[in-house]
Amino acid sequence: MGEGLRDERLGDGPVCVLYGERGGRYPSGNSLLIEGERESALVDASLAVAPRRDRLPPPARLLHSHCHEDHVAGSHLFPEVPWHFHELDAPGIRSLEAMLEIYGLPGEIEAGFRELLLRRFHFRPRPDPAVFRDGDVFDLGGVAVEVVHTPGHTRGHSCFHVRWPADGGGALYLGDIDLSSFGPYYGDAWSNLDDFERSLERVRAIEARWYVTFHHIGVLDRASFRERLDRYAAVIAKREERLLAYLDAPRSLDDIVRHRFVYRPGDEVPIADPVERRSMSQHLERLVAGGRVEALAGGRYRRSDA
Repeated sequence: MGEGLRDERLGDGPVCVLYGERGGRYPSGNSLLIEGERESALVDASLAVAPRRDRLPPPARLLHSHCHEDHVAGSHLFPEVPWHFHELDAPGIRSLEAMLEIYGLPGEIEAGFRELLLRRFHFRPRPDPAVFRDGDVFDLGGVAVEVVHTPGHTRGHSCFHVRWPADGGGALYLGDIDLSSFGPYYGDAWSNLDDFERSLERVRAIEARWYVTFHHIGVLDRASFRERLDRYAAVIAKREERLLAYLDAPRSLDDIVRHRFVYRPGDEVPIADPVERRSMSQHLERLVAGGRVEALAGGRYRRSDA
């Protein structure tokens, strides 16, 4: 099947988690196969789908939690079925140029990422994506898949609540609310910190029997989900606390980017600088608006009580 790949069916129900390499660690991921009485749906066709292609039941549709490279890496294998995205993310799959706009990378980094999208993630444009909205329900025959719009990671990022008779709450697929120790990622042009925090509160309130992430964690029960969600959300506050401590003296945004608050200093990540800039700009904006940080002349910032 491929090194590190395994399948996990949730109880006796219609949902099977198709784990990627190393538990779905990037660039791979954990896709979801949902088999109803009338049709099957594949959620977030990752790189892990290709080695399983011949034994999967033919899906009637592909559901995407959002439009990012690792979540569409296996979609090209199913050109004959509809590709569904939230209406706010659907524009990103229509062309390579549109996809690149989601990230907002500077030119020298974008050139390398463009090649990666084509070569590593098999990007194929889809000029006619099908769109869904918050609250839409896909009836697969005895299985209902409800869209839960959870923006922040991207504008259209969505979770899927899968329910079936006697399901005990069913399964909530979390996409890239991945509950990892890295914490929430809101460093793209289409990301939004405040939206992400609201989305975390929304999923916290959803009762399910199982919770499934695209990366790292996989399947969790309710208690484990709440515990990991608390730790995950706390990463945002910790980044902000570290930023406030650093602003004991006037600092520019360039200083903040070099100091690193999202990635660790020394991490060899090509996109680190633009991600730091976008992420910490959002923290600065709300700290200034809240009166906790002063915007000084010359593009510098300082903690208000420093």
